[in-house]
Parts: sequence; C-alpha cells; structure tokens
Amino acid sequence: MDYVFDFKVAQKYDNWYQNPKNQFIADLENQLLLRLLRPVRGERVLDIGCGTGRNLLMFLEMGLDVTGLDTSPHMLDITRKKLGHRADLHQGLAEALPFEDNSFDIATLITTLEFVDDTHKALQEACRVAKDRIFLGVLNCYAIKGIERRIKGIFSRSTYNRARFFSIWELKGVLRQVVGKTPLKWGTVLHLPASFRRYSQYLERWPFVHRSPFGGFIGMVVTLVPRYTTQNIPIGYVGHPTRAATDLMKDVIAK
Repeated sequence: MDYVFDFKVAQKYDNWYQNPKNQFIADLENQLLLRLLRPVRGERVLDIGCGTGRNLLMFLEMGLDVTGLDTSPHMLDITRKKLGHRADLHQGLAEALPFEDNSFDIATLITTLEFVDDTHKALQEACRVAKDRIFLGVLNCYAIKGIERRIKGIFSRSTYNRARFFSIWELKGVLRQVVGKTPLKWGTVLHLPASFRRYSQYLERWPFVHRSPFGGFIGMVVTLVPRYTTQNIPIGYVGHPTRAATDLMKDVIAK
C-alpha cells in the first residue's frame, strides 16, 4: 500500500517517534515486545513493514542480524540514513516476501497487518520465512486509543483512513486458520489515553494489567511448530524367494 506511505507521511511518522513526548509510548511497546519475544544475540530477524527503522535499530543494539522490508521507498530512505549498511533493506510486499523458506529465526510485523491487503497471505509468508517465532504488534480495535484513531481516520485525512484494527480474539482466530494450534503468548500496553500519562506510568507497572484485552497495543508471539508430510516412495526392489521358502511351498503343495 505505497500510496498510504508517501514522503510526507514517512517524515511525519518518524518525527512522531522522535518527539520526546511520545517516548513513553514507544518504550512501553518495546518492553512488551522484548518480554514476549525474548530475542537472543546473533538471531536473524526480519522486520516486515520496518517503516523508518525504529525497531531495526533496537534489534541491532541487541546484537541481532537484521533485515527490513517495507513497501514505501520513502520509509526505506529514512531508514538507510539512520542505519547505513548495518541492515539489509528491501522494498516489497508482506504478501510476497523475496526470501527463501526458513531464512530467519524471527519475523516481526509491528503495526503492519493494519495496512496489508491480505492478512492471511501476509501471515503465511511470515511463517514461511521464519523458522522459530513470529511477533505481531497491532492496534487494538477495542481500546480507547484505538477508537480515537478510528474516529480520526474516518473524519480526517490521516494515515489511519485505510487501517484495519484487530482485537485479541480476532488475531487469535486468524492465526489459528494460518498455523493451526501452535503455542502463543500475548499481552497489551497503553491502557489509558495519552492525556492520562501520569497515571499510566503507575498502572503499566502491574503485570496483571498486561493481560487486559483492552490495551491500545497488542503484542502476540507465535512459536512455530514444524509440520511434516510423508510420501510413499517406490524403491525399485523386487524380492526373490529363498531356497528354504521354495522348499516349504513345494511340501505344502505336495500335501
């Protein structure tokens, strides 16, 4: 969906995260991601919908081998200026990843599913190229902040005009359709609007709050389970009866 993320939107997106007033939100999202995903130094991670490289930079600082993909060349230009040659960057679609099967240990889609044309296909592709885990970070349609964004998207020309929001139950259902019954973990953050940030700092410290299905940002990790299929292969061998078996058959026939 390149037409959504033009240069103006890409610059606005990057400026929003660079603003110190929004650092609290970014920190909570990152903490949830790391708590659920638990990446290990040296792992290969593909960030699908990498935007302006915010998550790639975090993964790099943790010692991961990073690759990013985005549909927007403007997003990727900003990322290159930040990361230089430290990340392998590609322009492409989440529904048609230009990578071989099992090329990465981890695939992440962080505020990406909201903007893809085919959710199922994007998840299938992520499962194809990742061999261990997938992290999904999405905006919650039932959260107060999610509703605010939806209203803004309807009544103004914003990035969220074309976004699709998810609930935890909907996200679980889509994943079950794509990967079947595989282990998954989830949590949420951002339970109060930004104007209540003073109270959020205390509320978000409580672990049980992260199990609320109404936080503004949902994080979900899927542990991929290998699937195997069996196929009968002719081996081209024809057995010959042994002499003992032949003599036994003669005795049986004679009787």
